[in-house]
Amino acid sequence: MTHQHHPPAPAAGSELTLLQKASLTSGAGDFVTQAAGDVPAVSLSDGPHGLRLPREQGDGGQVDLHSAAPATCFPPAVALGSSWDTQLAGMVGAAIAAEARAHGVHVVLGPGINIKRSPLCGRNFEYFSEDPLVTAELGGAMVRGLQEAGVGAALKHYAANNQETDRMRVSADIDERPLREIYLRAFERIVRRERPWSVMAAYNALNGVPLSENHRLLTDILRTEWSFDGVVMSDWGAVRDRVAALRAGLDLQMPGTGGRTDAEVVAAVESGELDAEALDRSAARLARFAHRATAADGTGAGEVSYEAHHDLARTAAERCVVLLKNDGELLPLAPDSGTVAVIGEMARTPRFQGAGSSQVTPTQLDVPLHCLREAADGADVTFAAGYALPGADAEPAEDLVEEAERVAAGSDTVLLFLGLPAQDESEGFDRDHIDLPPAQVRLLERVVAVNPRVVVVLSNGGVVRTAPWHDRVPALVEGWLLGQGGGAALAGVLFGSVNPSGRLAETIPLRLEDSPSHLSFPGEEGHVRYGEGVFVGYRGYDKRRTEVAFPFGHGLSYTTFTYSDLTVRPGADGARLDLRVRVANTGQRAGREVVQIYSRGPAGSRVACPERELRGFASVELAPGEEVEVEVRVDRADLAHYSEREARWRLEGGVHHFEAAASSRDIRLTAAVTLDADPSGILLTGRHTLAEWLEHPVGGPLLAEALARGRTDESAGAMADPVMRRFLAGIPLDVIADFPQSSITPEDVITLSAKVAAEPAGGKPRTDDDE
Repeated sequence: MTHQHHPPAPAAGSELTLLQKASLTSGAGDFVTQAAGDVPAVSLSDGPHGLRLPREQGDGGQVDLHSAAPATCFPPAVALGSSWDTQLAGMVGAAIAAEARAHGVHVVLGPGINIKRSPLCGRNFEYFSEDPLVTAELGGAMVRGLQEAGVGAALKHYAANNQETDRMRVSADIDERPLREIYLRAFERIVRRERPWSVMAAYNALNGVPLSENHRLLTDILRTEWSFDGVVMSDWGAVRDRVAALRAGLDLQMPGTGGRTDAEVVAAVESGELDAEALDRSAARLARFAHRATAADGTGAGEVSYEAHHDLARTAAERCVVLLKNDGELLPLAPDSGTVAVIGEMARTPRFQGAGSSQVTPTQLDVPLHCLREAADGADVTFAAGYALPGADAEPAEDLVEEAERVAAGSDTVLLFLGLPAQDESEGFDRDHIDLPPAQVRLLERVVAVNPRVVVVLSNGGVVRTAPWHDRVPALVEGWLLGQGGGAALAGVLFGSVNPSGRLAETIPLRLEDSPSHLSFPGEEGHVRYGEGVFVGYRGYDKRRTEVAFPFGHGLSYTTFTYSDLTVRPGADGARLDLRVRVANTGQRAGREVVQIYSRGPAGSRVACPERELRGFASVELAPGEEVEVEVRVDRADLAHYSEREARWRLEGGVHHFEAAASSRDIRLTAAVTLDADPSGILLTGRHTLAEWLEHPVGGPLLAEALARGRTDESAGAMADPVMRRFLAGIPLDVIADFPQSSITPEDVITLSAKVAAEPAGGKPRTDDDE
């Protein structure tokens, strides 16, 4: 893992006027920062999966947002997440960086690493997963690829930006534990490990405080806890109070406001409303950011091979395709497999990316229908549109459906391309449902009625419900949005030159109503309550034993793999666990397996725990008959939960179970290891319960000794009675001390509390009353 260490920020003080410092903290235009003194301007570009390059740039840095010059369109994050391939994500990041440098772009606005809380989020195509580990590993690799190639990343959208409904105002109301364990975890991991040059603060508020003005998130957590030393910029148009934002730790307002808010900052400093040191800190950070970003200017960006980048886009797309179902081994099709009917306008007019600020003008585009005809060497490929785009949600023209029926009935196999039209999902609004357009489902029913050998190929940026129609088709391919090389990738998978190895990075439910967030999405009256807590995605489905269409981590192959000999051992330093498992390719084709490692905490936990949580993964490519040992390392710290009472991470002691799996519902092997608990950071008082006292590593023995000393026959009987002992377990110790028959007195409680305070069990002692 690469760690970048940056020098201290240079002073941006006496050499710049107050107005110049203020001007640094807002953009000069839409996608360029302000230059001042010796601080150069920095060019920014949208680009989570490829650059959105302006064709023309007018005075003041304004750009045409509706027209972009060609750049390579790589698979969006919804697809790249299904690759579970960090090396690939890093290569994509490096390629985007090469194109950025060639066009004079210093910072790419991405990747987006928000969690897929609900399948309805209109921007899910820009995000990797419902799981923070997959998100962190893929997003971190992309950051690393960008920055090692000399282009900065802007990690976004910090934080809890999980819906588009009322996105510029809504308050995401989240308890501290799910905030830390789910919604901040990927940000923390990437910030600590990859040191991104910048972080983008989100539009929304968190627990009532706008992110652009949230001192706790921007300063206390991001800078103080995680040691972030880069620039915090706003999302475009997110800042409502420029002075409050600077005070909270936001360095850069985007886009520029023509000097209006610069004047507000100057007036606030002059009046004493804003501490001059706050402005100086942001100006210094922005000066360092600008010098770092422009350091390679004039050194030559090197030649960019767009053909090579297209090849990478195609290879990436191949890794992203998920084979969901393949009954009777209908796939892959032989090149000379008779007559193949390709049905669905999306085969001829593909959707390959989402709409909104991430939209890229591709340098070229592989069209599935053309690529299928090239791949079907010897097969007769016919085509019928079946429906029209746009307006795929309207009743299809009967002549198109009848043509599709005729073509399907006269063919050996049908490749039916279905998916979401562009108007169904985009930045700026959420979906109302997760169904395919009804017209497409009716088309499917008519086609299946005349030819049961149907392969459905999906194109969608957000999860679509496949029930109940998936039971009627033998093969189902999740194609997501695959970028400009997606057509060739799909043809390779369908005709077998590519063995699919994608795995779902999000659960496909049977019904929208099964989603853990269903009853609290998208909120009301300016607030959305994250009522499902830590039970997001598969954590919720698995805990409730909810039947799903296809589980998290699922994906089939044209070969088979077996697992054996799972072992788990503590590392030499005690800070990690080393897991090893043997994986064998027992089929007839070379293939790639993604080995997933989940953990279950000890029984009897006092916090609500998921049934299992992903702790690591690794992929291995194996020839037929080949067997290798796969190693996955899990940090001990990653097994901890966030204790709201102690305001820190804490590992529970006991037997921890580890599972080697092919999905969250396909557990192959289990092993266990006993781990010691982290020391308690609780400073016990009489307000803590008997159970909490007895479980405490210091307070427990002290209390047991005091109980033995003061025990009467009556109190001994009470403690021996299992029902009474369970009754007493939940009662505060000072209440028990007030009972006439109690073994301890109120004075004992005071003495015991003082002894625990004199010998804390570790960490910073904290009482329930501490803020």
